[in-house]
Amino acid sequence: MHILASIHRYPVKSLGGHAVREARLTDRGLEHDRRWMLVDEQGRFITQRALPVMACLATAPDDEGFTVTDRRDGRRLRLPWVLAQGPERTVEIWGTRVRAREAERAYAAWFSDRLDRAVHLVHLPEETRRLVDPQYATGPVSFADGFPYLLLSQASLDDLNTRLDTPVPMDRFRPNLVIAGGAAFQEDDWRSIRIGDLPFRLVKPCARCVIPTTDQRTGLRGQEPIRTLARYRSRDGKMMFGKNAVGPEAGVLRVGMPLAVGL
Repeated sequence: MHILASIHRYPVKSLGGHAVREARLTDRGLEHDRRWMLVDEQGRFITQRALPVMACLATAPDDEGFTVTDRRDGRRLRLPWVLAQGPERTVEIWGTRVRAREAERAYAAWFSDRLDRAVHLVHLPEETRRLVDPQYATGPVSFADGFPYLLLSQASLDDLNTRLDTPVPMDRFRPNLVIAGGAAFQEDDWRSIRIGDLPFRLVKPCARCVIPTTDQRTGLRGQEPIRTLARYRSRDGKMMFGKNAVGPEAGVLRVGMPLAVGL
């Protein structure tokens, strides 16, 4: 039997995420997932690929928004889920230019100080529609890399960890949905699933970048687990781990929901 083992949101792209027991679905993924993003002076997106120290900035929900905490010294910044007002600017993410809303300078200054470089903080307004790759699916997406959801199997991580000298936690791979039950890499063959009565379509394998080599608590970077994945999960020179997915425009997911697989 397969179940939904955990749900994870990342309010600010490439910062630390947090687990929730339930989450609402929207047309572009989990509610409050990757609706904020840091950009450089030219408006280009910034991620842990270039700044692994971003992993040290953890997020946690509070009453009407969320808190960003620097794990290195405990300093905190509170942000709302939605930025209702602010100047618009064009930002660039993976070669696509979209309109975003820029947060006040005090927020940007906090992040600039924490990351030791000039950054700006932007929010994705509802009226902006950034689209997924039409080669695989249709519909909008947040500031996630390419698709609304990333699904991983606990069995696949367990298999990987048997091959490593030091096991790695699931947060290295930054999933939205973690599935328990079944065999390692079963998701390779999955084309669709239902979590409860909510249908999801698994559209492509996820090619992994350098981020899984970054400790999501310290920001320190090594060679694993990418070096080991390259030995048995390489396809066309890319290391595959997990599946990208699209889902329904509305609904509620809860941890423990049963999952049915469509091949």
